[in-house]
Amino acid sequence: MKNTKMTTTIRLTFFSIFLMFSVAISSQKTSQDSISVPEPALFFTNHQITNEGKEIRYKAIASETYLKNNSDEPVASIWSVAYVQEGVRNYANRPVTFVFNGGPGSASVWLHMGMFGPKLVKVNSDAKEDDGAAPYNLVVNTKGLLDLTDLVFIDPVGTGYSRVIGKGTVEDYWGINEDANSIAKFIRLWITENKRWFSPKFIAGESFGTNRAVSVANVLEGDGQNMALNGLILISQALDYAGSTSRHDNITSYLTYLPSMAATAWYHKKAGQGKMLEAFIEECRTYAYNSYAPALYKGSLLSEVERSQVAEKLSYFTGLDKGYILRSDLRILMRRFQKELLADQGLAIGQLDGRFMADEVDKLSDGPHLGDPSSYQISAAYTAALNHYLASDLNVKMDRPYITSNAKVYKNWNWRPIPKGKQWEPSYVNVARKLAETMRRNTEMKVLVANGYYDLICPFFDAEYTFSRNGIERKKVEFTYYEGGHMMYVHEPDFIKLSKDVRAFLSD
Repeated sequence: MKNTKMTTTIRLTFFSIFLMFSVAISSQKTSQDSISVPEPALFFTNHQITNEGKEIRYKAIASETYLKNNSDEPVASIWSVAYVQEGVRNYANRPVTFVFNGGPGSASVWLHMGMFGPKLVKVNSDAKEDDGAAPYNLVVNTKGLLDLTDLVFIDPVGTGYSRVIGKGTVEDYWGINEDANSIAKFIRLWITENKRWFSPKFIAGESFGTNRAVSVANVLEGDGQNMALNGLILISQALDYAGSTSRHDNITSYLTYLPSMAATAWYHKKAGQGKMLEAFIEECRTYAYNSYAPALYKGSLLSEVERSQVAEKLSYFTGLDKGYILRSDLRILMRRFQKELLADQGLAIGQLDGRFMADEVDKLSDGPHLGDPSSYQISAAYTAALNHYLASDLNVKMDRPYITSNAKVYKNWNWRPIPKGKQWEPSYVNVARKLAETMRRNTEMKVLVANGYYDLICPFFDAEYTFSRNGIERKKVEFTYYEGGHMMYVHEPDFIKLSKDVRAFLSD
């Protein structure tokens, strides 16, 4: 009996230990499986502004919107700032425009604080000075669009305050298809929450944001919630990357970049002097199509006389030395052009905007080694202005920094245009045909393409080349041009012109 009791006691002890251990393991699993997700941030403020002589009362809504998975669990937080007119009785007559920048990895700060927001930061219009240090010039946007449309600025996951939450992973958002799906999901949620299904709907995107805009327009047609857009505003378009990727053996890029090089050389008085800019550009267009393209495809089959003729003509358009062009095998990479055009002055020029110049330490590097002067000479002002504006005007208080540009997004981006498991050979990203198909299904959707002559990353000739192919209906597409760069609105005359052009587009 004594041994039996002892055995029973030992069993009970082991059972108790096992039970406590099981409870501990169970508690640990529960805490891991149910990840704590805070309530989404929301900030309301009321304002008024005068645009085009009309006083508009509006509310600013800076907020997080949670995207959920199939189990109804929050997995991503999308930060947005919406400006919505107050007192509107019939929203069928009030458009809403969704705005984002590109990257991938860029927040909407550039279009928010540079073009469409109620307040703007102003940097040197003529690209002659660095933005320097604080304080900066923040002004009311009297040329804004709030008399015509509500505005919603969107920061994709990994930018601004947007991030993955709960069980979400960045892989679910950092990719061509993943990104488009998440932004389309956000737009549907915003439209539904704000009861705006009958409102005219537009998207304004810049750079890769134009690629996103086309993809989002396509995604919005599906999922059993077909949402047709009224129009796309494509600023510095990048639909087909073959024409905006200056790399060796990419023949398309040698052609598409040449007119932008000519325009920039004209601006710096290295070529085309005595001619009007547009006339010089048109001359270059004609040469690119009719003479340069055949020469590139002929390659080493060109005779020495033909090579000399091509080099001489390229020198005429670009302002570069004929010997340098011959050593370049008649193929001028953009980074080299940036370093070579003003080499006699010891200066490198910008890529986002060829008007910008920088005095670099290494005068002989293969391309600018400090970075893009048209980016770093304005980015401090934009970053400071956005942070100041959110805190001071919109009363935003967040527990993390606002990320204007996130290099991790670009480095980890999934460029595959098709789902996993399907065969795909790497090629340049191209959503132009997707746009053509969407425009044929949605016959009311129109497109505005805004181009900067001095944009050396998304060249204007690439836009013309892209939209002349891929089955796009040109009669529904409007092209506008500006004597600025990628962010043409940095140049004050172009800011005014772009505002007018977008206004006309929305009012048509």
